Amino acid sequence: CLFFHFYAGICSALKLTVPSHTIHGIEGQPLHLTVDYNFNATASEIQIIWLFERPQSNPKYLLGSVNQTVVPDLEYQHKFTLVPPNASLMINPLHISDEGNYIVKVNVRGNGTIAASQKIQVAVDVPVTKPTVHTEPSSGVVEYVGNITLKCILGKGTRVTYQWMKNGKRLHAGPNYTFSSNNATLLIVPVVKEDIGNYSCLVSNPVSAMESEIIAPTIYYGPYGLRVKSDKGLNIGAVFTVDMGEVILFDCSADSNPPNTYSWIRRDDNTTHVIKYGPHLEVVSDKVAQKTIDYMCRAFNNMTGKRDETHFTVVVTSVVLTRFQNKRRYLIMYTSHCSVLKLSQPEFILHLDPFFSCLSVLTLGHESASDDFGIYEFVAFPDLASGSRV
Repeated sequence: CLFFHFYAGICSALKLTVPSHTIHGIEGQPLHLTVDYNFNATASEIQIIWLFERPQSNPKYLLGSVNQTVVPDLEYQHKFTLVPPNASLMINPLHISDEGNYIVKVNVRGNGTIAASQKIQVAVDVPVTKPTVHTEPSSGVVEYVGNITLKCILGKGTRVTYQWMKNGKRLHAGPNYTFSSNNATLLIVPVVKEDIGNYSCLVSNPVSAMESEIIAPTIYYGPYGLRVKSDKGLNIGAVFTVDMGEVILFDCSADSNPPNTYSWIRRDDNTTHVIKYGPHLEVVSDKVAQKTIDYMCRAFNNMTGKRDETHFTVVVTSVVLTRFQNKRRYLIMYTSHCSVLKLSQPEFILHLDPFFSCLSVLTLGHESASDDFGIYEFVAFPDLASGSRV
């Protein structure tokens, strides 16, 4: 058992265990290497030995013990602590130079000698500091024209990994997102409106993690989605009808950064001229001599150099004429629905208001209409005060 399982530490008579074979420590802080062992034999002596090795070098003796007596290497006696029969080792303080493999060996002497050993790899890290993000260019950029470079600057930290966040979510490489080999730099080419957001850099290593302050690059875009609305909350189409004497306030808006400059243009006799600057236009219809007026709202972004415009026609109508036309339309409709001439019961007279439903008038006479079936004829009377009669 001793010959075949010495280095594995799994001899049935002596079991030596460690919580992990790789441990990350913090520079300048103490590090405790926990070791447990047990055996099922009678022991007269217990020996514990700790060795240290770096890659491509021979193991170096640190300290050892026999029963309660500790024998340290004088070079390291103030750095390493062992309290037998506990086999755990305390390293205080931990430095970068302490990174390497630590080998613990336990010998138990009773009727014979049994032994076991384990190896622990210690990595020493410096905690990361809070990173900062540097933006190039520092001023804004125009979409589809400019590029943005974000650099994550870190003061301290070892074995650092970089991760970019956008609006609190991890950012992955895409058609216009490119990362440097270590992810410390993010390049956005080309910049588009959808790239607007809150960016941050998250840095981490096995012993710490820190995130930068949020940075929101300035991206100039637009105008997009130009539209005109009235003060009544209606979206304006190609034609907008107003009554004579009515005052209408139009509002022109479009998505843009920076905000657009707006101008209102009116067409008169095949010529156009600017009548107002700004997003709002008030039209007083009783001051308009024409019945139809063509307007145009133009939005211009002075950073992108782009503009958009929308046209619409305002039709001014008379309130009286409109109501007369509506009444005439309703009268024709009701007449067409009620032109049933009754041949029997000629003494039956029906008073009809053209603004009420035919059915409602017919049912006002009596409950049953079974006797009223027949043909009716409309008769016009010149006396308008008496209303329409049949």
